[in-house]
Amino acid sequence: MKARQDGFAYKYMKARRDGLAYKYMKARRDGFAYKYMKWLPLLLLPSPYIPPLLSICEPTNAMAFRGGNASSGMGVAEDCRSTFLELQRKKAFRYVVFKIDEKKKEVVVEKTGSPAESYDDFTASLPENDCRFAIYDFDFVTSENCQKSKIFFIAWSPSVSRIRAKMLYATSKDRFRRELDGIHYEIQATDSTEMELEILQERAH
Repeated sequence: MKARQDGFAYKYMKARRDGLAYKYMKARRDGFAYKYMKWLPLLLLPSPYIPPLLSICEPTNAMAFRGGNASSGMGVAEDCRSTFLELQRKKAFRYVVFKIDEKKKEVVVEKTGSPAESYDDFTASLPENDCRFAIYDFDFVTSENCQKSKIFFIAWSPSVSRIRAKMLYATSKDRFRRELDGIHYEIQATDSTEMELEILQERAH
């Protein structure tokens, strides 16, 4: 009886072991294990934050390929590049403010500032409770009395903005910045004190 029991137990454990090994290898082959195991760190977060994070970090095909680029994150509208080039090469604008259009799943131009506008005009154009990307063309005079300019990329993410908006802009920032070739400096600000004019002056010099 004992031998029969031992034999049955051995066959059962072997079958289970072989079955689990087969299922694991099949899941790995199909990409199932990779797709879901990479989200395990999210289990450490409070449950209310998990759905928004998953919806942001797992981009759809429309998000990934819009704008002709297959990298992850939001797409980039064509006028973003052309408007940036007008600021960079023609000095047509003092600043450009960009926003993420969640319906179109892409970054779009929200506002431009004329060359005559001041830095105060630029900061006033940023919303107090929502995130934005912005470009500012900063003119200054060096100690050798030479007129120069530097282009700043500003990631505006106020502390009072929605968590989803913060995550959406954070995951799209690097990809969007790569689309704008010629930026000299980057500033990440959560309130106006982190992007005061004196900070730009110190960075530019």
